[in-house]
This record gives sequence, structure tokens and C-alpha cells, in this order.
Amino acid sequence: MAKETKKRKAEHIKISLNQNVQARTATTGFEDICFIHRALPEIDKQRIDLSTKVFNHKFAAPLIVGAITGGTSEATRINATVAEAVEDLGLGMGVGSQRAAIEDKTLEKTFSIARKKAPTAFLIANIGGVQLVHGYGLKEAKKAVEMIDADALAIHLNPLQEAVQPEGQTNFKGVLRKIGEIAKELDKPVIVKETGAGIAAEEAKKLENAGVKGIDVSGVGGTSFAAVEYYRAMGKENTFQRKLGDVFWDWGIPTAVSVAEVSQSVRIPVIASGGIREGLDVAKALALGAGLTSLSQPVLEAAVKGVKETIDVLSLLMEELKNCMFLVGANSVQSLREKPLIITGKTAEWLKARGFEIESYTWRGRN
Repeated sequence: MAKETKKRKAEHIKISLNQNVQARTATTGFEDICFIHRALPEIDKQRIDLSTKVFNHKFAAPLIVGAITGGTSEATRINATVAEAVEDLGLGMGVGSQRAAIEDKTLEKTFSIARKKAPTAFLIANIGGVQLVHGYGLKEAKKAVEMIDADALAIHLNPLQEAVQPEGQTNFKGVLRKIGEIAKELDKPVIVKETGAGIAAEEAKKLENAGVKGIDVSGVGGTSFAAVEYYRAMGKENTFQRKLGDVFWDWGIPTAVSVAEVSQSVRIPVIASGGIREGLDVAKALALGAGLTSLSQPVLEAAVKGVKETIDVLSLLMEELKNCMFLVGANSVQSLREKPLIITGKTAEWLKARGFEIESYTWRGRN
């Protein structure tokens, strides 16, 4: 099993770097979100503070690198590079699913390198929700956390990927109860994250009630794991799975919609991910209610080149965020969350149809 998992992880990296696995026609919804420009910002851009405190940890900016990989030699290099970059910038990162290393101890170093290279950064361990239904429990959760001396544990939900994957596990019955057991017993905050299809308000409320301390929405608009599995099936006799990957390529909830739904429904921190590609996306996600933002694909592409390239990608995002904050007159992350937004298009239609308020975003900040 460990050998198969390792092989699959290597394929995921190769496909993500060499094929276009981004959403086709679906978008994040951030194009429907607009700030009000302030011609009189009345702040000094050089004194804008990007720092924020989430999960009782201070981040230099509300930005983390999402789960990318682990379990292969190439993954070791990628995790080491990303870790060096986030340590240098005062950010955080998650590692990929640690299932391979839980099954094969020799693969632990592909994950543990992250803490070695990032002694003070916020690190997030990672196990699969479906694995909890198939035998994993508190023991494996603790092992994942201890492996990288993590500050939090992410339990990822990937029903779409499992549904289109030839070897996918599609029995998710009881997963919420299992998540609740881990959240109750683990001495680290548990974050539940999707993997590119988004989280709706209903699930968010259930997760909060189960004791989860954070939700990473990972909505539609970025990498599609249905697309990844489509390419995995290419050249094989898995025509059935290839067709499923093609049909469900753009399945899910757009990131902006998911952030708005979840942030209006729970009181725990929300992490916005799924197609975050520039600092303006980061700013919009924060203004919609996210506490942190996360991205993976652009960092993966930089990480295979080196630490400098990775730092450059993240630094540019931070500078773009600062620029946006300057143009709306926000000198802190908290101030940015109080700035008005105009929500139009499909995002507005979706939220209205689902009974969510959009006028509150427009009118806030007025005296």
C-alpha cells in the first residue's frame, strides 16, 4: 500500500507541473468582488502592517503555503525549499497527506524536513478524512503531528478526487463523527480542508459543532483534482475514470462564494484557498471574512526552481496585498476587513439564492 501511495504522489507532482490541471471555465468568483478606491487613503503605505494572529500564532502576513506534497525524494526537496521560504518570511505551510509515511517509516524524512528547515514557522500536518473511516484514528493523527512537530493538524476532504480516482475510497460514512473524535482528543487545533471543490455553510456549521478549530474552504477556480486524475488515467485502460475526470473537472463551489458562506456561518478561523493567484485575491478573501489565505500551485512551480524563486513569489503576493490595502486606506489586516466591497455577477446571484447577505459588505465602514 505504501508503495502505491508513494507512486501516486509522484504522479501528482509530475502532472501538476507538466499538465494544465487548472479549472477550465469555472472561476474563483473573485472577479465579481470589487473594492471602493480611495483617492484620499490618508495612510502611509510604508507603515502598513500585514501581520495577523491566527491559531494563537503571529504571521508576518495572512498567507500560508497550502499542502503540496510528501512521500517521495522530489517531495523532500520541495518541502525543504518551501519551508526555508516561509521561515524567512514569517509565514506558514502545510505538508501533503502523510499517509505514505505513516505506512512506511522510511518516508518520514520527506515530511520532517519541513520543521528542520522552518524551526519557528507555523506548520500544518495532514491526514485524509476518508482514512479515518478506514481505520485511522487518534494514534495516526498524533503520529502525523509528531512527525513534523506541527502546530495544527489538517484533515483533508477529497470526495471528488476519490470518486474519479481508479483506486479511490468512496465510503465516507461516519467521517464527521471521526473528525469530531480527533478534534476532541488531539492537543493541537484541527483544521478541516477541502481539496478544490469548496465547503458549503451547512458542512461548516457541522464541523464547528464537532470541535474543529479552523476551516480551509479550498474552492473551485484553481487546481482541479478531477483534472489530475483525468491525466493519471491517460495512456491506461481507465477510460471510465478519464471520462469522470473530464465531466467533473469544474465541479464544486467557487472560492469566493465558499469564503462568504462559511465566514458568515461560523466563528472559527476561515482559510481561503483555491485559485489564489495574486495579492488582490488575498485582499478580497480577507475582506470577505477569511483569517488566512493559502495557495499551492504557484509555489510548487517556484519551489522546483529554488528558495529564491519561492521567496520572490510569496514576497510579490505580500507587496500586491499591501498595495491594495494602501488604495483602500487600510493600514492593518483588521482594517481591511472593515472596508466595503461590491459583489456582482454570479457570485452575488449565488449568495442571494442561498439566502446570504451581500449588502452588509457594501454598507460597512460608513458613518
